[in-house]
Amino acid sequence: MLPSLLPEFAGKVDLVYIDPPFATEQDFSFTAEVPDCDASFPKLPSMIEQKAYRDTWGVTAEERARGIQSLDKYLRWFCESVMVLRDLLADTGSIFVHIDVKVGPYVKAVLDEVFGIDNFQNEIAWYYYNKMHDSRKRALPKAFDQLLYYVKSKSAAYTYHRLEEKRDEPVKQLKRVKVDGRMVNARDDDGNVIYQERDSRVVDNIWRIRCLQPANKQEWVNYDTQKPVDLIQRILAVASNPGDLVLDCFCGSGSSLVAAERDARRWIGCDLGRFAIHTTRKRLLGIPGVKPFVVQNLGKYERQAWMKSEFEKPEDRAATEAAYRTFILDLYKAEAVGGNAWVHGVKSGRVVHVGGVDAPVTLSDVKAICKEVWQYGGAGKKGPARAAADILGWDFAFELNEVGKQLAAEAQVDLRFRYIPKDVMDKQAVDQGDILPKDFFELRALDVKVSKSKRSVKVALADFMLPAEDLPEDVRKAVKHWSQWIDYWAIDWNYRNDTFHNEWQTYRTRERAELELDVSHEYAEPGEYVVVVKVIDILGNDTTKQLTIDVR
Repeated sequence: MLPSLLPEFAGKVDLVYIDPPFATEQDFSFTAEVPDCDASFPKLPSMIEQKAYRDTWGVTAEERARGIQSLDKYLRWFCESVMVLRDLLADTGSIFVHIDVKVGPYVKAVLDEVFGIDNFQNEIAWYYYNKMHDSRKRALPKAFDQLLYYVKSKSAAYTYHRLEEKRDEPVKQLKRVKVDGRMVNARDDDGNVIYQERDSRVVDNIWRIRCLQPANKQEWVNYDTQKPVDLIQRILAVASNPGDLVLDCFCGSGSSLVAAERDARRWIGCDLGRFAIHTTRKRLLGIPGVKPFVVQNLGKYERQAWMKSEFEKPEDRAATEAAYRTFILDLYKAEAVGGNAWVHGVKSGRVVHVGGVDAPVTLSDVKAICKEVWQYGGAGKKGPARAAADILGWDFAFELNEVGKQLAAEAQVDLRFRYIPKDVMDKQAVDQGDILPKDFFELRALDVKVSKSKRSVKVALADFMLPAEDLPEDVRKAVKHWSQWIDYWAIDWNYRNDTFHNEWQTYRTRERAELELDVSHEYAEPGEYVVVVKVIDILGNDTTKQLTIDVR
């Protein structure tokens, strides 16, 4: 993810703040809460997410035999990450690394090596005075995190601002004045020393800022690692200026991006977790006057790099693609078959097609697959028991779930679309057997109704369905209406086959749990418009539907 930023942003980032995993063995799964009922259920991170949010710097038996420990792998990963961050920083830039006492000393040694010990500015202790402590633990309670502060180069005019903060109570201090180049005590006409009251103090490296609790209803977003916005705002005030570019590549709940947006900084945020991205998006949209921002998925480029490193045979493209397809079929527990353009395997009486890494499955693909399913039907004992196919893909064209299945039904083919989990790119997860066929989940089904009156168009959500395998049975029974699965939806009224533009959106918040299910739009000019509806479910997954509307 980080290397993809280098071509455009190398040497252009003014401030980096990161709150990386601490290797603490914490489980950063989240609880998905179903609105309008008391149902909730835990959502475990995917294998890729675990690598970012849990202590999964696991060690194989072979590595353990060679003396490699979990901390070794964590620090190697951390070193690789901060080396890229250093390349992204401007010469006048700074980096703040948020860490805790468990790995802080080791992380500092890495940062000293990457940035140079002379560029170390300070270690800041964030003292969260209001945290509740577990009285059962036989240990001193933990009451602070560390912020390791480095500049890229002290030879450059790095950005630094001296800050002051209000004292709890004013203090009396001797008034000092300069006389003949020396500082001396000020005195009145009678020779008495003059005192003055000071109600502020210079900010030092002990930052007394409360931590967030669920009771902080205005800011808390039910994200376990959420940091207070005012903590990040202090970092911005120390080491950046309005208009500067701020980067957080572990943005989590999005506190750093909210702080940057509020304080007129430009920002880039990254995260591997879908729930993190969705949480951040909702928080940003809640800022009055928020500037437009883009949510990008870099999965295609990650997949291309993965395929090149794992399967590429430069002299034989066909062999590269065959190796990739066989790998996916093995994980899906399907038997590979050769000699076909579209049918790549067989499983439980159904043929299997494996989509490519760099293009979505399209309607024309579905047509070709359906045609070959019938041609393949008489292929001996390896042939399918009926005209049925599972189509595995990384991405799927807009509304393919509905249109594709309708086309397949007309061709009398039973069709299922299933996502290839991005976890297959995690070698450790594959080697440990963590990727199972059930992880290839089915597409969500979204139904949208459109009504028109001259140039006025009304779009209404009519139905939405999550795959049953994603949901515990007791939760499914507790849900009374399909809209309870939806957390957010948005519309681009004039999609031009480029970036999706949120021209209207509605979403649930702590203060407003209800969700609007329809919206109207008035077009200024007649014509044919492409409308895209995007739904984000309570698990953070997005589903889109594309509609063509003729307005006269």
